[in-house]
Amino acid sequence: MIDDMTKYFQLMEGDLFMDDVKVRIKEFLDRYLKKHELQDSDDIFSLGYVNSLFAMQLVMFLEKEFGIQVDNKDLDMNNFKSINAICEFLERKAS
Repeated sequence: MIDDMTKYFQLMEGDLFMDDVKVRIKEFLDRYLKKHELQDSDDIFSLGYVNSLFAMQLVMFLEKEFGIQVDNKDLDMNNFKSINAICEFLERKAS
């Protein structure tokens, strides 16, 4: 059975998909980081924008929005430290 995320990846291709994913992630982050304009490569952890509660909210958003399951082995800050890192993580989860 193909999960929702795999179907989504099959429908979208290349830059079009990544642009859509980035927009959705940025919209989520903007709700919490209203005064900060993040670049795609900005490390939200090292910049001090993220606490443990927000990290869990981010994980829950990704699970719900993209239909993925974030496992314990996925809970590495490198997977979530920037918009680019999150997009790469989502691509790996879909493959």
